[in-house]
Amino acid sequence: MSEHRPAAANRDILAGLVLMTAAAAALIISNTPLAALYDTIFAHPLTLGAGEYSIQKPSLLWINDGLMAIFFLLVGLEIKKEVLEGELSTPRKASLPLLAAVGGMAGPVLIFWAINQSSPATINGWAIPAATDIAFALGILMMLGSRIPAALKILLLAIAIIDDLGAITLIALFYSDSLSMVSLGLAAVCLSGLILMNRAGMTRLLPYLLVGAIMWVCVLKSGLHATLAGVLLAMAIPLKKGDVRPLDTLEHAIQPYVAFLILPIFAFANSGITLTSLSLEDVISPLTLGIAAGLFFGKQIGVFGAMIIAVKTRLSPRPDGVSWAQLYGLACLTGVGFTMSLFIGGLAFDDARLMDQVRVGVIAGSLASAGMAIAFLTRQPAVRPERAANRARPAAAMANFSARKNEDRTHA
Repeated sequence: MSEHRPAAANRDILAGLVLMTAAAAALIISNTPLAALYDTIFAHPLTLGAGEYSIQKPSLLWINDGLMAIFFLLVGLEIKKEVLEGELSTPRKASLPLLAAVGGMAGPVLIFWAINQSSPATINGWAIPAATDIAFALGILMMLGSRIPAALKILLLAIAIIDDLGAITLIALFYSDSLSMVSLGLAAVCLSGLILMNRAGMTRLLPYLLVGAIMWVCVLKSGLHATLAGVLLAMAIPLKKGDVRPLDTLEHAIQPYVAFLILPIFAFANSGITLTSLSLEDVISPLTLGIAAGLFFGKQIGVFGAMIIAVKTRLSPRPDGVSWAQLYGLACLTGVGFTMSLFIGGLAFDDARLMDQVRVGVIAGSLASAGMAIAFLTRQPAVRPERAANRARPAAAMANFSARKNEDRTHA
């Protein structure tokens, strides 16, 4: 399986580069004469359906509500797989990434609140710095090559998966509109149908996807955010029925489209900032500073502090072959919060000026976190495994998980 690892690592790096290029292109275009065209394209209304059975939204919202539902579907599939048979399948395996992810969400929220507590207009953005962007973070870690232990990459992936689950929960609880009980009831009927198909042993994916599409419309109309339908659909997809693994099939099918099409489109549509319209007040506003400081300071303090507590209290072992310095570098890297942070920012604020402040804060905090992580991790020498005999089983499990994950991505 080792021959698959370079290909998977190259794919992660390429996905991160494509995402960065899309964000940079939006930033450049927004500061050229093409800025008006850029704004017009994403404000243009698009209609799906006919008459009273139609849905009309600006193209930006079709991207954020529609395409991103597929991204959330992929996230849901990864969460389910890891909970059932991966690095989150036992309390011992899940304890370190779980505590690190909780600390990594609490730290940024507390810092944002401390800076924005006296600003009622911006306090609703408290969840923006709580999320990690797995595409960027894992891509950066892969760029550092063989100097990074495989266990560190697996730990980052597990933390990011739990982090995504936390962000999904926050969206459902705090960033949904007033609920329509009729639409919510229809969504529940769809979900029940999906569960029945699973229990009946159905392995064909098309029926799941058709019912999932109907459920997406119902969730959209219910007042909950439409992307949550992607997560609900993922939970209903069977992991394994006999020799067939429908979850793997769907994950492999949509993964390249998410990495190289959906996320870059989202980044391009949501990263445009007209720099000439920014004032010093925007750059040093409580919203901008709260997001940037939350990502840079809150993430590394929360994640690293939680890992210290977990290891020192023996709730979880330190990953074999990983030093404390490397764990700190990893904690810094979790402050890269681009995609999900911008997504939550769009739910929290409608005001264009506030969204510009969100973008500045997210980009500044993410760049600072990435720079700190790279500077720190590249200076760390390889570390000999400690207490290898006592940790043989966890180390072997991590190696098998890494090999399986990379093999799955290569077959996508």
